[in-house]
Amino acid sequence: MNDRIIVAVDAMGGDHAPAVEVEGAVAAARGWQIPVVLVGNAPLLQDLLQQHDAAGLPITVCHASEVVGMHDSASDAVRKKKDSSIRVAYNLVKSGDAHAVVSAGNSGATMAAGMFVLKRIAGIDRPAIATIFPNLVDQTLVLDVGGNVDCKPHHLTQFAHMGDVYARHVLNKARPRVGLLSNGEEESKGNELTREVHHLLKNAPFHYVGYVEGRDIFNGSVDVVICDGFVGNVVLKVAEGLADGIGQMLRREIQSRFFAKIGYLLSKPAFQAFKKRIDYAEYGGAPLLGIEGTGMICHGGSSPKAIMNAVRMAHEFVALRVNDKMAAQLCAAGGNAAVNAAGASGDVLGAGETGDRS
Repeated sequence: MNDRIIVAVDAMGGDHAPAVEVEGAVAAARGWQIPVVLVGNAPLLQDLLQQHDAAGLPITVCHASEVVGMHDSASDAVRKKKDSSIRVAYNLVKSGDAHAVVSAGNSGATMAAGMFVLKRIAGIDRPAIATIFPNLVDQTLVLDVGGNVDCKPHHLTQFAHMGDVYARHVLNKARPRVGLLSNGEEESKGNELTREVHHLLKNAPFHYVGYVEGRDIFNGSVDVVICDGFVGNVVLKVAEGLADGIGQMLRREIQSRFFAKIGYLLSKPAFQAFKKRIDYAEYGGAPLLGIEGTGMICHGGSSPKAIMNAVRMAHEFVALRVNDKMAAQLCAAGGNAAVNAAGASGDVLGAGETGDRS
């Protein structure tokens, strides 16, 4: 499977780093023979690899002397901590010694480092963090979910182009239905931002279906949902909290009633299948779309399984040449005229100053 596509894993970024990152990387290398470079405290990483009996696996270690913390700003991660594990990982991609980055660290810093080191795809002013939600049919891609809290209309039109390409080539949607998240489906709804974006997308070279509501993310009526990072991050955190809350409520109800326990035993396979479907670890990480390279942003509390799947996703993203296809679609959209209707944004770090983790 590997085709010599090498994935650099920021081994120091997650809440439980580096143990989780090492275990996940070992699982990916062992299961799919994906070459991995673990970036971080080299002596510590070598010790952990020995504990996992990783000899013979396609795993190497690259030393980085600094770590970007949860409360570090994106600016510090890029400008001050030049030997941080996340920046060193992206430098490996820039030099050609790796092809993708996986990180469970500070998402703002991860996004800023990717933009600063690898730059952006032509026609993209601000990269977006995309994530996959399960729906009643299969999956819905939502972007942006936290990279850009303040957006201009042309940023969202760029997100729509990137989402369409990702859905077609990674999620295998022949003609993705792309919707704009609003507070109603009627054209009179929305705010100034969504109304202008809606106007720009009416002539888009993909299947734009207009305004969609929050419930449409989960009912299977749309394949790609576009929103600014503020709204998207709220959607993401509400969905995570709801899934966790429902799980806990069901557990309490089952434990409090004798017949409920019997019913649970009879329906246990269905509950397990449902749990697997909503488990973020099954999806690995959230791709950072729009940079000249590949970055996967994982949840800060990611499990080894999540890291393993993020490595697989990163490998697949590179193998499918998704960035080349995004650049081609943006170029075909009219030399950026339709995509960059309002002009370019400014500071490369302006979109990633949050320390929040997706």
